[in-house]
Amino acid sequence: MAASYLVRIGAEPVRTLGELAKSLRSCPQASIFYHTFQSLEAHHYTSFSSDFAQWALTACNEAALAEQLAIVDLREIVSLEDLRGILAKIVSDYLKEHPQAENRRAFEAFYFCEGREVTVPSGLPAWTLTELAEGIRHLGHQSLHYHFINSRLRLQLQTNDFSFWIEHSLNHPWLAARLNRIDFYNDTLDDLRQDILDVLEPAESR
Repeated sequence: MAASYLVRIGAEPVRTLGELAKSLRSCPQASIFYHTFQSLEAHHYTSFSSDFAQWALTACNEAALAEQLAIVDLREIVSLEDLRGILAKIVSDYLKEHPQAENRRAFEAFYFCEGREVTVPSGLPAWTLTELAEGIRHLGHQSLHYHFINSRLRLQLQTNDFSFWIEHSLNHPWLAARLNRIDFYNDTLDDLRQDILDVLEPAESR
């Protein structure tokens, strides 16, 4: 699928970490998804891929909090409510230990956003590993992100679209598991594409 996103920006600014802690517990699930899973696309080349971590670092100058928010492993998350609880607890616990940071005004406000996903079929269908690999070579960044990162929550299976299809349609669970072990945090999307192809290409001849 070719994927793109229409971003809706919230009207209420968050100006302190105390306000962030409160808003994390009440904002729409779509905002939690946007600022964690979808933000991986925009910040894929940085140390802190989460928008929350980026804001804690650059706008609040709270590097220790940013690190805690950044190390939440999205590969283990299948519920946005679980993720909301994890993030809210990190911020709340940090403010208990650093109460002076709770009401300190940030250098710039944070706005909760939502990404409205738009998808359309793209290119020819893949029936084999060779055709899958060829399609992945030509996928845009947003589409690659859609199939390999966003899908983990969409499928509620801690996996990606490619691994799911390889296991259930081609009956190659070993290959699906190997593909799913790729770490999508530490590389750019172009590097991620190459990592996927490095797994698929040797398997094409089997």
